[in-house]
Amino acid sequence: MAHRIDGRKLGRPTDHRLALFRNLVTDLLRHEKIITTEAKAREVKGLAEKMITLGKRNDLAARRRALRFVYDKKVVDKIFDDLGPRFSQRPGGYSRLVKIGPRQGDGARMAQIELIGREEV
Repeated sequence: MAHRIDGRKLGRPTDHRLALFRNLVTDLLRHEKIITTEAKAREVKGLAEKMITLGKRNDLAARRRALRFVYDKKVVDKIFDDLGPRFSQRPGGYSRLVKIGPRQGDGARMAQIELIGREEV
């Protein structure tokens, strides 16, 4: 029985999977919207929200933890200068996952993950 097993392996070795998540989180925070498979989107959502929560803390330790995970320093600056203050009054739930149907080529279930907009905060 697989009790207390969390996360999806996505058919990849650990280092490849972690690099994939880092890339997806970096792109989501940079563009504020990405389209990917539903399984990847579900995994990325929690990681991206943790990065935004670090941005709300806005201290040196939080910035260094974000730099350990996010590839682009400009994206980390955006987390702390734009996204952290934008979501400062929100206790969580900074992103939304919208299912958009199967992919044309292989029928994989696709989803769009996006950050909640300014007008909704």
